[in-house]
Amino acid sequence: MYCGISLPLVVLLARTAVAEGGGEEGPSPADLKNIQIQHWLGWTWAAIVGAILVYRVLVTGFRYARKLSCLAHDKQTYFAIPNSRYAALRKHILEAPLFRARHMREFRLSTAVNVGTLPSRLQTLFLSGYVGMNIAFCVISIDWTGPTMAKELRNRTGVLSVMNMLPLFLMAGRNNPLIYILGISFDTYNMLHRWIGRIVVLEAVTHTLAWMISEANEDGWAVVAKAIASSQLIMTGTIGTSAFVLILLQSPSVVRHAYYEVFLHVHIALAITAIVAVWIHLKTLPQQAILMGVIIIWIAERAMRVYLIVRNNVGRGGTRAEVEAMPGDAIRITLRMARPWKFTPGQHIYLYMPSVGWWTSHPFSLAWSDEEQDDINEKGGLPSVQSDVLRMKKTTMSLIIRRRTGFTEKLWKKAEKSVQGRFITSAIVEGPYGNQSLASYGHVLLFAAGVGITHQVPHVRHLIAAHGSNTCATRQITLIWIIQSPEHLEWIRPWMTQILGMPHRREILKILLFVTRPRSTKEIHSPSSSVQMFPGKPDIGALVKQEQARQVGAMAVSCCGTGSLSDDVRRAVRERCQKTEIDFVDNAFSW
Repeated sequence: MYCGISLPLVVLLARTAVAEGGGEEGPSPADLKNIQIQHWLGWTWAAIVGAILVYRVLVTGFRYARKLSCLAHDKQTYFAIPNSRYAALRKHILEAPLFRARHMREFRLSTAVNVGTLPSRLQTLFLSGYVGMNIAFCVISIDWTGPTMAKELRNRTGVLSVMNMLPLFLMAGRNNPLIYILGISFDTYNMLHRWIGRIVVLEAVTHTLAWMISEANEDGWAVVAKAIASSQLIMTGTIGTSAFVLILLQSPSVVRHAYYEVFLHVHIALAITAIVAVWIHLKTLPQQAILMGVIIIWIAERAMRVYLIVRNNVGRGGTRAEVEAMPGDAIRITLRMARPWKFTPGQHIYLYMPSVGWWTSHPFSLAWSDEEQDDINEKGGLPSVQSDVLRMKKTTMSLIIRRRTGFTEKLWKKAEKSVQGRFITSAIVEGPYGNQSLASYGHVLLFAAGVGITHQVPHVRHLIAAHGSNTCATRQITLIWIIQSPEHLEWIRPWMTQILGMPHRREILKILLFVTRPRSTKEIHSPSSSVQMFPGKPDIGALVKQEQARQVGAMAVSCCGTGSLSDDVRRAVRERCQKTEIDFVDNAFSW
């Protein structure tokens, strides 16, 4: 990708040098060095992607082989034995927080304002290396004592800023192909997007300041002001840098969380402004070819979103949503999709509701799916042939949303004021995104807090069904759900009723419910030995230790809930991952 454009870059640089009357017949040594460093940056990304891809293929292949072996022989003792070196690597690097235990728990200034989370140890190592590499690329081979120092620094930082915009825009998209290829979460890409964005802004600012200082030293600041006002090249460059700076100023976590919808629209508007300005600024320059790649990435990602929306929601009356206010400030939404949809555990969607907010979409985990059949077809008659029956099938998707501020607040209030606490409206669903399988693990331990149960319920249903048909390695499932009040059980009661009635459920499923704020001890009672209820918060370490003592094969410990729960589960797994084979699966999302 990057080496293939080297010849066009050299030719364009030569043409530019001649057009500017520089007296040269080709690019200068500094220009050639910029091209070389540009390639180094490109090859660095290629090496990173390649290394992660190899790791992904090896891990996926091993898990698939483990699953097949367990299906054929059902002897899983071997897979419970950890590799000592790999376990140590996971404990100290791959799954480790930056310091002791805190990673996903937010730093809060108040109940409504937080300043984000700490990156993990692996993320910190990557970011430190990437920032250091960019600093090195900005300064190496520049003559810091010569008269052309400012010009060389200007050109170098400009090239690097444009080059870094490729991964910046790629990682901003929901349809980033690397999510599926490398198996890295959108949450991690979102974090990388923010940090690479800061690098792009700082390099653009350095590029602009280097030009200003060199011009001011030669001709004075009046000439700088005149060039900004009269030169298209300088004016568009100044506009682009100013847009980048404004993006940086509005991007801190405090602003994003307090005014997210405003932030999002302003962010997009400023990004478009910056791209247009930089495109004009790079007119006749070779870096315009790189910016074209940035524009193609952005247009392709937006086109994919439109395609998914049209595919899922156009025709057959569109997608309809039944919104129901639930106890405990929760909302249950049942989506009757316009088109059939194959549901798998770990999926999430982006939901638009024009009656609540035209321009906003929000991500939610899918908790349940069913196939329904319309009573009558679109022509108003009963189905006559089998093809009509198939066309009349309706896929329903369900999700639970906790009432917060903004969109969810409006949604809950509208449902509460409606007749019987529910209303039906049109909806637009974008997705599905994500996919997660735990079928290669003999033992699965699922932690959930509050509405985090929506991520774990699909795994329970899928694994019980797969166990019954002998298509998964799972022999033990323990679901631990932490709720504030027993009334929260109403959120998923119809789905759990179906799960508890599934064949082979008693063989493998155990459910532990922890009620942190019961009104009285009479509310706490265990329906059966396989479904038990306890008051107070659980001891996460003791629960993981208890499951490890009866572990069957490799064990997956999945968590979806608050940041503090995620950190507690992570710590418990890291303390024990060198004793038996335990993988930690974190489903928290930070933005």
